[in-house]
Amino acid sequence: MALPDQAPDVTDDVIVDLLIAGGGINGAGIARDAAGRGLSVMLVEAEDLAQHTSSASTKLIHGGLRYLEYGEFRLVREALIERERLWGMAPHIIWPLRFVLPQLHSPRPAWMVRLGLFLYDHLGGRKRLPATETIDLRTAPQGKGLNPGTSKAFIYSDCWVEDSRLVVLNAMDAQARGAQIFTRTRLVSARRGGKTWLATIADSRGQRTVRARGIVNAAGPWVEDVIQRTADPATTGNARTRGVRLIKGSHIVLPRLYEGDHAFMLQNPDRRIVFAIPYEGEFTLIGTTDEAWTAPPGPATISQGEIDYLLETVQRYFAVNIGPENIRWTYSGIRPLYDDHAASASAVTRDYVLDVDAQDGAAPLLSVFGGKITTFRKLAEHALEKLGPHFPMAGPAWTAGAVLPGGDLPGGDFDAYVAELANERPGLPRPLLRRLARAYGTRTEHVLAGARTIEDLGRDFGAGLTEAELTYLARNEWAVTAQDVLWRRSKMGLHVLPQTEAQVDAFYAALQDG
Repeated sequence: MALPDQAPDVTDDVIVDLLIAGGGINGAGIARDAAGRGLSVMLVEAEDLAQHTSSASTKLIHGGLRYLEYGEFRLVREALIERERLWGMAPHIIWPLRFVLPQLHSPRPAWMVRLGLFLYDHLGGRKRLPATETIDLRTAPQGKGLNPGTSKAFIYSDCWVEDSRLVVLNAMDAQARGAQIFTRTRLVSARRGGKTWLATIADSRGQRTVRARGIVNAAGPWVEDVIQRTADPATTGNARTRGVRLIKGSHIVLPRLYEGDHAFMLQNPDRRIVFAIPYEGEFTLIGTTDEAWTAPPGPATISQGEIDYLLETVQRYFAVNIGPENIRWTYSGIRPLYDDHAASASAVTRDYVLDVDAQDGAAPLLSVFGGKITTFRKLAEHALEKLGPHFPMAGPAWTAGAVLPGGDLPGGDFDAYVAELANERPGLPRPLLRRLARAYGTRTEHVLAGARTIEDLGRDFGAGLTEAELTYLARNEWAVTAQDVLWRRSKMGLHVLPQTEAQVDAFYAALQDG
């Protein structure tokens, strides 16, 4: 059976309230919020959802402990409040994680770190996450595998998130509330005509036009490019005084470095920090770096300098003999930070700025500068507040606590839900059910449909990635290529054979043609 045609079929006669350019976390979050307020929404993404920045994060829902050092108290407080709220909204893709912060090699005195952690515990109204504690690495199990040195360490709490899935779930919820979501569709240009924009969009079928009462520029690293595409004599407001500072962040994935489900926050002599995080069961994720990006926005790859820096950090802390030959995978992304003219890449603010250009009551253009994945929901809420005078018919804020697709686990208990799945489907392997539940939550039933045995799920492409799951992703989550599935909607690329990518692409080509 062929896939449904996702390409937009619009004309000059079609008017939407908001046309959103950009399918990263901010664009998807704004689309969801706006659609839930009763606005008509169209989101266009030139490639795949979360293809760039939003899939290249360290995958943390966190307040940003180190931002306290730069006086970012408002941002940290907002993020800390959002941390537990987002966990409650999507407990299948977000879960608590304890971080060990050794004082080994610390450029900061222990009293300063402890003071920062005290603020971190109390600034955001922490309720469910455990508080900071102090341990002795010589006797605590968390010290196993570390190089000998200072005994003191602190343990604090944050959360982990499947970042790409967070974007997709926001897009799915936006669509369920009436938004039109179009991937592989780019905004070519737009010109303002009084109270509306006339925009040209393009996909594989060619160019079309659509009218919109407002445009949201959530293009991330391409935010200034979209401003240029919407430029005309009427768009000479404050947006042109804003700017982004592009910073590349890279990560490496290594074979598992230590036992335990805790992470490490590692302090380096240059005062930068690197995380070591349990990843996909068999691996440890190491990152991130901060390098200025001076080229035009685009795909990024790790540099040799970044590899050396991350491996040096690993060897500084862990009693392992590790080298470049042990790296299983790397990924890099360009973070579009708001340009506050900070002296170094590490010191650039992670806060966001929302700029509305709407001179003399004309149709608005809202541009998003900066931001971080933890604050996406609040950013979207603030964006709708900024646009409020132009859309008086919009409903009130509603997203706080509204669960994302699959997040309605009974009692919010993930393990209990997996046990229920296993009890209902004893013919399916429990590790498979657990992986699916982590990805899809209660929508796992939609993936499995009536399947009771592994054979019912169709062809196995390796490591339990089945025909049923690939079909679900194509029909419900805009997956078109193997890259969409293996490295964004999942990290199954780490677990399957190299030839699997070509096999999945062939499956999707046949699905499209069928």
